[in-house]
Amino acid sequence: MVKIALPAGDLRAPVAEALSSAGLVVDGYGEGSRAYRLPVADREDVSTRVFRERDIPIQVALGNYDLGICNLAWVEEMAVRFPEQPIVPLCDLGIGSADLFAASAIGHVDRITQLGALPVVRIASEYPNIAEAFALAARLPIYRVQAVWGSADGYPPEDADVVVVAASDADQLEAQGLVPLDHLLRGSAWLIANRDSLRRSQMRSILTALVPLGRSAVITGLDLPHHVTTAVKVPQPSRDKDKLRLAVPDGHQQRHVVQALRDAGLNLGGYDESQCVRRPTTEVEGLEVKVVRPQDMPQLVALGQIDLGAAGRDCLMEHLHRFPSSPAIELVDLQRGQYNLSAVVSEDLEADTIGDAVEIWRKAGRPFIRVASEFAGTADYYARSRHLWRYRVIPIAGASEGFVPEDAELLIEGTETGKTLRENRLKPIDLLYRSTTCVIGHSEPPLEAGRRGLRDELLAAFAAAARAA
Repeated sequence: MVKIALPAGDLRAPVAEALSSAGLVVDGYGEGSRAYRLPVADREDVSTRVFRERDIPIQVALGNYDLGICNLAWVEEMAVRFPEQPIVPLCDLGIGSADLFAASAIGHVDRITQLGALPVVRIASEYPNIAEAFALAARLPIYRVQAVWGSADGYPPEDADVVVVAASDADQLEAQGLVPLDHLLRGSAWLIANRDSLRRSQMRSILTALVPLGRSAVITGLDLPHHVTTAVKVPQPSRDKDKLRLAVPDGHQQRHVVQALRDAGLNLGGYDESQCVRRPTTEVEGLEVKVVRPQDMPQLVALGQIDLGAAGRDCLMEHLHRFPSSPAIELVDLQRGQYNLSAVVSEDLEADTIGDAVEIWRKAGRPFIRVASEFAGTADYYARSRHLWRYRVIPIAGASEGFVPEDAELLIEGTETGKTLRENRLKPIDLLYRSTTCVIGHSEPPLEAGRRGLRDELLAAFAAAARAA
């Protein structure tokens, strides 16, 4: 059996088309099926599994999957930190073009040579390993890399001086208010393989079909900058201490927060059920609003970069499990976006409690229990609190329901209706807690009277909105 890891997201349709042209029709893949294990028509010797792109190189490197398709940027992101992984890039499929750029806000830092004059170069990216390699190659004297879940284009100039982001070209960056400083990688979707798997005879027929789809495997790799030297001093944006900064989420929590804002009497221009600009407008004097991923809000609160954020309790608890002394706290439960965070197993496992499950795994001779989750800190805390004996936490980026049972025994996952779990033959076995959308903030209110007063007013309005939910 040849196992292929396929990408979720925007690459689904073009990858499905490319596979079909090679005679590999993956049922439901291009149509966005919610199932993560999909059969290949008339090919019992091939199985597929859908992942988030960033997880695919890891799964192929581990040998869990023989082949994978993902943007070359994610291969480089892993290779920068772990250069000896057994991954072989086979061919460029010529689809999903997305290059990597180092970029800054228009009018902030216009040349890469100016970075060395900043007191601290703040770099935000979904590609933290590449961002670190960029900073080291440029010999930046002082820098800080902030790993984010996404929406990095919205960080400069207030919360970052540089972002390492994927974009089709410089015009797309400009549309996001960014100017390219350096072109780091020419990226597109590649077919990659596990080096050991290539020795198997079963791979021959699959490779014969797939490899002709792509262009020759010429990899230029990362094009990192040279040593930065400059005598020009560049001013670094400082925070306006008279303004209160509110962060609101994109993604599935957006609609819940939009309704909570309305109930609180706050209407943000450019932020509703149908649109999401990075910096919504507001008529509230002294209030500044920014859209960021909810997973990043607790860290931004703890660092003092934002004052209030609307995020799921799961995001806050994940942060606190990793950083127990963090000053980020829950201030108001908005009573919206409720779901259970649960421990999930295969529905074929004849166990009703986590204790029963552990006993079954022990009797089966498992050397350790694999726990997969987007919430790696929470998964580790859960495994220790439930005394799971020997375990390994597998951090993942999403598309998580497909990991159990082949690639993990246990999944820590949010479940709202349970429909996706049932479609993937899974069942919740233990409840961690009930998560809702909440307002989070720093444990110490601002010292400035204006910001502190506005903070209190907003919290009172959010509390009233929660009562109306």
